[in-house]
Amino acid sequence: MDTTLQDPLVGQLLDGRYRVDARIAVGGMATVYRAVDTRLDRELALKVMHPALATDATFVERFIREAKSVARLSHPNVVGVFDQGAEGAYVYLAMEYVAGCTLRDVLRERGALQPRAALDILEPVLAALGAAHRAGFVHRDIKPENVLIGDDGRVKVADFGLVRAVGSVTNTTGSLLGTVSYLAPEQIEDGTADTRTDVYACGVVLYEMLTGAKPRSGGTPAQVLYQHLNEDVPPPSATVPGLAVELDELVATATARNPEVRPHDAVALLALTRTARAALDEEQLDLVPPTALAGPDSADQTTGKRKGKAARTGAVARRSGSEERTDVLPRPPRILPPEVGRVEHTARLATPQGPPPDGPPRRSFRPGLPRRGVVTILVAVLAAFAIGAGVWYINSGQFTRVPAVIGKTEADARKRIEGAGLDVKGVRRDFSETVERGTVIGSDPGTNERIRGNGSVTLVVSRGPEVVRVPAVAGDPLATAEDKLRKAGLAPGVVTGEFSAEVPRGSVIRTDPAAGTGRSPDSAVALFVSKGAPIEVPDVTGQSVDEATAELEGAGFKVAIAPEQVNAPQEAGTVARQSAAEGARLAAGDTITLTVSKGPRMVVVPDVGGRSEAEAKKALEAAGFEVKVEKSFPFLGDKVGGQSPSANERAPEGSSVTITIKGL
Repeated sequence: MDTTLQDPLVGQLLDGRYRVDARIAVGGMATVYRAVDTRLDRELALKVMHPALATDATFVERFIREAKSVARLSHPNVVGVFDQGAEGAYVYLAMEYVAGCTLRDVLRERGALQPRAALDILEPVLAALGAAHRAGFVHRDIKPENVLIGDDGRVKVADFGLVRAVGSVTNTTGSLLGTVSYLAPEQIEDGTADTRTDVYACGVVLYEMLTGAKPRSGGTPAQVLYQHLNEDVPPPSATVPGLAVELDELVATATARNPEVRPHDAVALLALTRTARAALDEEQLDLVPPTALAGPDSADQTTGKRKGKAARTGAVARRSGSEERTDVLPRPPRILPPEVGRVEHTARLATPQGPPPDGPPRRSFRPGLPRRGVVTILVAVLAAFAIGAGVWYINSGQFTRVPAVIGKTEADARKRIEGAGLDVKGVRRDFSETVERGTVIGSDPGTNERIRGNGSVTLVVSRGPEVVRVPAVAGDPLATAEDKLRKAGLAPGVVTGEFSAEVPRGSVIRTDPAAGTGRSPDSAVALFVSKGAPIEVPDVTGQSVDEATAELEGAGFKVAIAPEQVNAPQEAGTVARQSAAEGARLAAGDTITLTVSKGPRMVVVPDVGGRSEAEAKKALEAAGFEVKVEKSFPFLGDKVGGQSPSANERAPEGSSVTITIKGL
């Protein structure tokens, strides 16, 4: 039955722009549609979150994070995100439409790949991750399901939605077991993930491409995790004889259990990959592994199940953690050489396919099997069970699950974590377009993940949107304006006073940047505050202190008296100086400081008799006096004949001394 006909979005125009033509696939978190951007007349994939989840801030946050993360990466090997938006209950991503399949589809149909094909896929994957690593992103969920291969042979990396979230390993579904297969040891031990965890996952993917099987096998995630922590990835040549030693070394280097030994990022691993390729000859590159010869209908190497031709067409729903991924229309491109025959691999014939045509049903073990063999099998089964139980204890019995704290305040989250017997290691703050500033948007390890009973949890608290708009605070009192800025996620900056006859004193005139301008959170915003209308300062020097104070306060100023008096020409007890000169423009309420005179200083008058006019003036002015000159008739002389006050008398500093120039 074609369920597309029942989908309410098919045939609709979403957000006034995207015409939904057909449903590609349905996942646990979203549905993917083939759509057309009517504005640009471009075919694309529309990933629409299930309406029931659109009210969950965590899921919406992940959607927006995926859009932003990929939008910052401009690389031909990354599935591009064109747009993000919402209409009513529908939150969506508009993404690049990739017609083709996933690497998982290729491995299921073809089995192991030739080294040349494996390297042809690995190199663009590393190029895409290298761009992400150098941009500061870690994918954290590299696996064949997230490697897309277009019908034209192009390779692209998808699902950057987990770039800032550690993958969940808290259940035992088969899809989870597939995810666990690519986790680096440090992700398992302490939840840390950096560029080297992506390198580890790429090494596991390379092993799987070369051998057709995952390097780790186990019935439960706990068994796989135990192998990750305690066993090295085996060389692929142990499964596919004839593979070059350079490929063994490449896998070993990328999957080293100690992250310090691995290449530090995908760019470094890409360089090693190209070096390894250059060392291989044509025969080594074109080696046909046994699983490739067996053909597309042979058993899958990891599950033992038969795969029919149905895997070649139709939509594939892929899981990542708790979410199904549905990004492509899978149809394996012709990237591998045609099959050269059907040779059944001996490992696939080990289990009988049914009873003989004309005989009784077989027993539960093969006839003629020695009793010792039965005992050996039973011992092996019991040992495996014991190991599984022991691994469960190691990986479950000593662990505590992280409580859910998303959506809570930082204080409430701390209480809940400490109530579970865990410690809060620290707080990391991150941007969120949908979650209010100060609210918890995640934790590391994540909700329900297991950590040791005395372990620590890092809280991730929202900083609010990455771009904050400056609020309108003009006309608000300064304290109110500063509070609005802090609540918006900005910091009050320098406060500068300006005269304004329109805005009341103490209220904000404007901000810099202006209201509505986008700024990063915690950026400073300068405030310009009204000082009221300007007032000109009068001259009060020479007045008594009481008179000067009354005049200045009447004009709207405050008055302060300097603690020390000074010698000045003004009469003792009067104002000698004022801090703001006559005519200066100040605001009402500004303070003017007055300095009181203690009278002039008395200075001895120098004797300048008989000196020339110029010499006399120089000596008197140096002593602090002003000089007046009088000349007797006839005006032909140049010598001082008299002075007043007389020589050696004491006179107020700054007062005048009169000198008389003698005539002939």
